[in-house]
Amino acid sequence: MRAYQILPGDGIDGLQCVDFPERELGMGEVRVRVHAVSLNYRDLMVASGNYLVTVDDPIIPCSDGAGEVLAVGAGVSRVQVGDRVAASFFPYWQDGPTGPDKIRHALGGDIDGMLAEEVVLSEDALVKIPPGMSFVDASTMPCAGVTAWNAIFVSSNEVRPGDTVLLLGTGGVSVLGLQLARAAGLRTIITSSSDEKLQRARELGAHHTVNYRTFPEWQEEVLRLTHGAGAHVVLEVGGQGTVNRSVSSCAMGGTVAIIGGVSGFGGEVNPATLLASAKRMVGIFVGSRAMLEQVMRFADTSGLQPVVDRVFTFDQAREAYRHMESGSHFGKVVIAVR
Repeated sequence: MRAYQILPGDGIDGLQCVDFPERELGMGEVRVRVHAVSLNYRDLMVASGNYLVTVDDPIIPCSDGAGEVLAVGAGVSRVQVGDRVAASFFPYWQDGPTGPDKIRHALGGDIDGMLAEEVVLSEDALVKIPPGMSFVDASTMPCAGVTAWNAIFVSSNEVRPGDTVLLLGTGGVSVLGLQLARAAGLRTIITSSSDEKLQRARELGAHHTVNYRTFPEWQEEVLRLTHGAGAHVVLEVGGQGTVNRSVSSCAMGGTVAIIGGVSGFGGEVNPATLLASAKRMVGIFVGSRAMLEQVMRFADTSGLQPVVDRVFTFDQAREAYRHMESGSHFGKVVIAVR
């Protein structure tokens, strides 16, 4: 079978397609024919060598993939041949609060990931895909879908219908967060530097949109749109360039969910700005297998279809990465493997 490998730090040009022999299944292991893989900003960080963990040897990249069970090893009971499955970002985090043992490995980060024709994973890392969900749509959920779900519904203070969620940018997490929040009856505000992308966000149901080039102090516009109250949950993906504006945009008692650092990590936040309004900041490091099951079930029952910007072929993996790197996408970038 073919798989892509990359040595973190070699860049997109270092992505190479390699032939691998099929290995035998061990106890509790499952062989999956991969049908679709979706990219995340994290995959660009791995390629550039700027991810949180480093490895010395090439790895198969990408955390997010969906496919069909080809074979099962001894002792497997959670899935069977023919099941349609997606892989959890953290293979060892099944449920409950996080901990060092649960996040000790992450697919496509420090261990082999999903950008392959076939993968072998523990049965505990797999989630069955709802019957009405395609492989392409399912592949968007393990990182971006779970991250947005965790930020809005799990790790924030309890949100209620009518509460406001602020989403920064129109990448995979933010657009899926917009869709999830809208389907749950929450009010949504989303930012971008592109009026075209903001129009697409409104078509998805965004209540308000803010062009941060038109409004450089966009936190003031967020406060105006919420009549001074602010957003109950802020999905902070920008990092040091936006975190203080996100805190200013947050409502009293609300949550700033720290998800990513597109502009780099750092930037000082004055604790007084949190204390004075009982705001809280919480780090979101994707989530558990149980959260993946929850967000898939919610998407299935609510009829939510993830926004896919473009689907590339397996042989176009480098082009998919470059499209992601360009920042021109709206929603998810997917590679169809088979």
